[in-house]
Amino acid sequence: MIDLGRAIKAAATTGKVVYGVQQAEKAINSGDAKIVIISANCPSEFLQSGNHNTKVYKYEGTNMDLGALCGKPFSVSALAVIDKGTSNILSL
Repeated sequence: MIDLGRAIKAAATTGKVVYGVQQAEKAINSGDAKIVIISANCPSEFLQSGNHNTKVYKYEGTNMDLGALCGKPFSVSALAVIDKGTSNILSL
């Protein structure tokens, strides 16, 4: 079992991660996103539908929990990993 918090932090510091529903949707539409992580209360129908070629991992906590897990002082409903860096996040 991988530590999601550690994997996100590693991807954010050694690779590239974008935060927010709009940014995640843009990354999927441009084909840049390798994996998208959404909170249990993510408002985006598009991200929840899975009608795209990008893997979506549903985090069990709320957007506040996901924001805290990412080390951000704000809520995060969705994040897209563009470059995993040294993290093992793609094995989710």
